Amino acid sequence: MKQISAIRQSSPGRFLVSFTDGEELRSTLAAVTDARLYVGMELDEEAFEELKKSSSKALGRDKALEMLSRRPYSRRELKDKLLRKGLDEAQAEDCVDWLCEHGFLDDAEYAGAVARHYAAKGYGAGRVRSELQRRGVERELWDESLAEMGDGTEKLDAYLARRLKDPSDRDEVRKIGAALFRRGYSWEEIRAALRRFDAQAEEE
Repeated sequence: MKQISAIRQSSPGRFLVSFTDGEELRSTLAAVTDARLYVGMELDEEAFEELKKSSSKALGRDKALEMLSRRPYSRRELKDKLLRKGLDEAQAEDCVDWLCEHGFLDDAEYAGAVARHYAAKGYGAGRVRSELQRRGVERELWDESLAEMGDGTEKLDAYLARRLKDPSDRDEVRKIGAALFRRGYSWEEIRAALRRFDAQAEEE
């Protein structure tokens, strides 16, 4: 049997449970209250192991929620981050499952936010696809998020208006076309934008 000698708060929402044999266990307010712990309480081996498991799970979930409060993550990104923080595979999977179940982690919403962010910065769909793949978002969620970007015509035209000074300069056109391709626009979109630019220049 193990007997609790002290229960001390170590930080907001975190507790340290001490036992008469000198062992200490890090836990959370939720785990402590769920187990109805109190000083002098005795735990058999099975109850102690259950407390260790519940405390580990609660600490992992708190850590995941804390990380998610700092910046958004995709499911895979957050799981990978938790693994790097020392959680094992099962703990990390439990954390992201729990966050998804409670609506804190939503890859569809995250994909839309990524698309809007890069669209606002003037990037094309190709860049967004690359980012979504890098961040581990499932392909089935890409189309809906990409639809939120629109066709990018205005952004392309504005970019050319700012950067292209002489449409007859083939080197300049080639460099700008390559830059737009790196920003995620297709060659078809770039050629169409250049045609619009030429037409506008002729009208002027």
